Amino acid sequence: MVEHSTQRSAIVGGILFLVHSNLLISLSATSVAVSTLLLADLAVDPVALFIVFAVTLFVYSFNRLTDLAEDEQNVPERASFVRRYGVGLVAVGAALYLVATAVAIVRGIPGAPAMIAPLSVAVLYSVVGLKRILLVKNLLVGLSWGLIPLGVGVYYDVLLTVDILFMSAFVTAALTVAAVVFDIKDIEGDRAEGIRSIPVVAGPTRTRQFAAGSSALLAVIVLALLAVGVLHRQYVLLLPFVGYMIGYSRVATRDRTPLFYGFVIDAEHIFLAVSLACWELLI
Repeated sequence: MVEHSTQRSAIVGGILFLVHSNLLISLSATSVAVSTLLLADLAVDPVALFIVFAVTLFVYSFNRLTDLAEDEQNVPERASFVRRYGVGLVAVGAALYLVATAVAIVRGIPGAPAMIAPLSVAVLYSVVGLKRILLVKNLLVGLSWGLIPLGVGVYYDVLLTVDILFMSAFVTAALTVAAVVFDIKDIEGDRAEGIRSIPVVAGPTRTRQFAAGSSALLAVIVLALLAVGVLHRQYVLLLPFVGYMIGYSRVATRDRTPLFYGFVIDAEHIFLAVSLACWELLI
C-alpha cells in the first residue's frame, strides 16, 4: 500500500514538473503541428517540430515570469516553481528560440522573419497588458496557437489549402475556449489585478455554459463540413476531441487542481495527435 502511494506521488510529481516547467504545454503545441501534418498528409519533419517546441517553451516561460503576481494568488505552487526556476527556464527557452530562428534563416524558410511574431505576442499579452481587456486575452491565445498550422503551411509551401486553413481556424477556436475555461481558476487573482476575464464578469456558471456551447457549435461545423465532403473522413476524430472539450468545460471549477488545468486541458492536443497517429497506423 505504501509502495503504491509512493509510486502515485512520483507520477503526480513528474506530471506537475512537466506542467510547471512548460514542457507539457510545449509538447502540446508541437502536437498541434503533428496533427496538422497528419491531417494534411505531409511528411513529419523534426526541424519543423523543433521550431514549434522551442518557440512555445520560450513564450510560456517568459509569460510565467511576467504573470507572477497573478499566479501568487491563482496558482501558488506554480508561482513557487517559477520563483525558483523561472529565470533558468527563460534562459533555456531563449537559447532554443535563437537556435530555432537561426535554423529557419539558414534553411531559407519563407516565413523566417515571422519568427519575431511569438515574442511580439508575448509582450503584447503580458507587458503591454492586452490580457486585461475582456475576451481579447483569450482571442490572443487562440490566434497565437492558430498560427501553428499556418506556420506548417508556410514551411511546406501549402499555405492556401483546405487542411491548413481549416486547422488554423479550428485550433484558434479550440484554444480560445480552453483559455476561457482556464480563467475560471484565476478569478481571484484576475479580479485583484484588475483583469476583466469572462469568469470575473459573467461568473463561473455562465462561463462553463459559454465554453460548452461554443465547443458544441464547433462540433456542428465539423459535422457539416464532413457531410458535404470538404473534410476527409479522418477529421471525424475531431468530434471526440470536441466532446472532450465539452466535458472539461462542464466540470471546471475554481478549486480544481493544477493537474486538471495543467494536464487534463493542456494535454488535449497531445491526445488528439496520438489518436490521429493510431488512425494512420490502423487504417
